[in-house]
Amino acid sequence: MNLVEVKKVYINYHTPQGETEVLKDISLTIEEGDFISIIGPSGCGKSTLLNIISGVIKPSQGKVFLEGNEISGIDTRIGYMFQRDQLFPWLNLWDNVSIALKIQGKFHKDAKDYLNSLLESYGLASFKNYYPHELSGGMRQRAALIRTLALSPHILLLDEPFAALDYQTRLKVCDEIYQIIKSAGKTAIMVTHDIAEAISTSSKVIVLSKRPSHIKKEVLLEFGDEYDTPLKRREAPEFRNYFNAIWKELDFND
Repeated sequence: MNLVEVKKVYINYHTPQGETEVLKDISLTIEEGDFISIIGPSGCGKSTLLNIISGVIKPSQGKVFLEGNEISGIDTRIGYMFQRDQLFPWLNLWDNVSIALKIQGKFHKDAKDYLNSLLESYGLASFKNYYPHELSGGMRQRAALIRTLALSPHILLLDEPFAALDYQTRLKVCDEIYQIIKSAGKTAIMVTHDIAEAISTSSKVIVLSKRPSHIKKEVLLEFGDEYDTPLKRREAPEFRNYFNAIWKELDFND
């Protein structure tokens, strides 16, 4: 069974000036363990599609299913990681990563032990009493992901999670976040503007057309076992061919 199914999704926005068609007949499937990237021209509705999958936005037409059940609102099985880390500046690292568990009434011993193990595994255990302004951008993004993983979501939605970082930090943090997601055995859908980032992380890239957006192409990515991280993938001989193929689709939208 597919983990996520998006079936014939449309969305229109209504304004005083009239109706704007944003997404048109979007259908896709995501299998457990996939890392999918959604890419397309600016303003084509990438983040809107992510919000529909999350249950934050209801489509004008169509349905989204998670594990065979229709998503009709906010679903605790879905974790969402935003462009900004959204850490509260007045809380230390431990309080930031545990806040969602506390809000949901799940801050029991097993949850605390799991949270401690995540912090230990990803190099943040010794920074539990530090505040966000005392952490590097990469550490803050790792903390944001750990906060999301603490709730044991079935799928992670990532909305340009590295966009706020400088280029060098972005490459390093992308590598770190990818490996955390894979080692945790999670399925992920990421929105990005960066073709290289999409190729280096994903098992499949979904290319959206300009608005009203439809799926223009799905690009399956295959790399040798030796190219098992985003940084290594960028050195693979196939990387340039995938980049050119996706660039062509973005550059010559219908």
